Amino acid sequence: MTKTALHSPAPADSTLSPRPDRTRRRRRILLVAAAGLALLGLVALLLGGSILGPAPATEPETSMSAVQIIPLVVLVVMFVVATKWPLNIGVMGLVASFGVGYFVLGMTDKEILEEFPASIVMTIIGVTYFFSMAQRNGTIDIVVQTFVRLVRGRTMLLPWVFFLIAAALTSLGTFSPAAVALLAPAAIGFAYESRLHPVLMGAFIINGAHAGGFSPLSVAGVLVHDISVENGFPISQGGLFAASFALNLILSVLTIALFALLGRLRDGQPGQQAALDTTGPSRPRGQQILTLLLIAALLVCTLGFHMPIGFVALSAGLLLALVNIKEHQTFIGGVSWSTVLLVAGMITYVSLLQHVGVIDTLAEHALALGAPLLVALVLCYVIGVGSAFASSTALLTAFIPLAGPLLATSALSASGTVAALAIAATVVDVSPFSTDGALVVANARENDRQRVYRQLMVYAGAVVLAAPALAWAMLVPTGIM
Repeated sequence: MTKTALHSPAPADSTLSPRPDRTRRRRRILLVAAAGLALLGLVALLLGGSILGPAPATEPETSMSAVQIIPLVVLVVMFVVATKWPLNIGVMGLVASFGVGYFVLGMTDKEILEEFPASIVMTIIGVTYFFSMAQRNGTIDIVVQTFVRLVRGRTMLLPWVFFLIAAALTSLGTFSPAAVALLAPAAIGFAYESRLHPVLMGAFIINGAHAGGFSPLSVAGVLVHDISVENGFPISQGGLFAASFALNLILSVLTIALFALLGRLRDGQPGQQAALDTTGPSRPRGQQILTLLLIAALLVCTLGFHMPIGFVALSAGLLLALVNIKEHQTFIGGVSWSTVLLVAGMITYVSLLQHVGVIDTLAEHALALGAPLLVALVLCYVIGVGSAFASSTALLTAFIPLAGPLLATSALSASGTVAALAIAATVVDVSPFSTDGALVVANARENDRQRVYRQLMVYAGAVVLAAPALAWAMLVPTGIM
């Protein structure tokens, strides 16, 4: 809920007046619970090796050095500040990257920016540039009206429609961020049109993209399979795909239930009714026809020829700009620069944590816990929390080999354990610090992006707490794979 809503006059119905207070209390409780569990998890990782399952005496116990602790503390401080005040945490991340990298680690500016996410930045700039034009010239409205007509006014079916479309795209080989980038503008536009919560709609698109993201044809599916084979524990590609689809489907059902429980399925003010236009969509004209043709070309280039969507979208946007040069500056203003800063700053800073070995040290402490089931659970949480801020692909490449010693010395299923790690690394991409989550924020209305960012961050925190445990419980102890 926005600050303006909190200070608006109370409605006539006295039963609705305490609702803002209840909402704030729920948020406070959720944030405190998330922070408490995160601290407990960190303590367990740092001390668990000696309490639950001490390592052999011949192996030195690994502890975090001051060089590793300082950046971790700075990260916590950044989150506290961003929660307290409406500051862009990406700007803080870039400043902290310079401060920690230059003064603590002795890195040059080129070394600090070595992991700057240029491809992600290009994706956000290109997609928001092109689709801001499509939004302004009415093309997105036509697409939204078409979808509304297809569901015949049953608006709650639309999240599931987008879920299935996203799953189909990624199962055929589309990279998850590309599928989200293609669907988010129309889906988020529909959410506002129908008064559905934009975070709910965004979560369904991302869950759908991940549901099909580990098919045997997908980039992630092939990557996980090849890494597993190279490390001596081949897995079932079909089982990985089925597990990913099933868990993301369950997560979507739980998301609907959570939003319904909190009374957030509809995003209007109390007593406000949805004003959907269920009549047939208007016929596209002029620039709208050109925009639809460019969207089709965008699909062909990205899906058929695997071209980078950021550059393709920029090229399509330039063609539209040439047709309407007078409004070109307006189109440039449609780029979500705040989202660019957010993602670039956070990923650059988290790369410093990886550079000084924070992620590796936490993983080593997890392996020292001893009990195989407990080690698998901790690894799921470490890769899940890390992927909420960093590249899921990079963490999969680093963490799946770590499962080798665990699988070699236990009776755990290789397919189930690797699938749990892979799913835990991707379902948390609803975080606004990941490409998928950032695209949802970028496609929110300009005056609503701060609210969507905050609520998506709270939702992502709930996913980070629940999804790794759900993946572990479904796939590791059961031996179902």
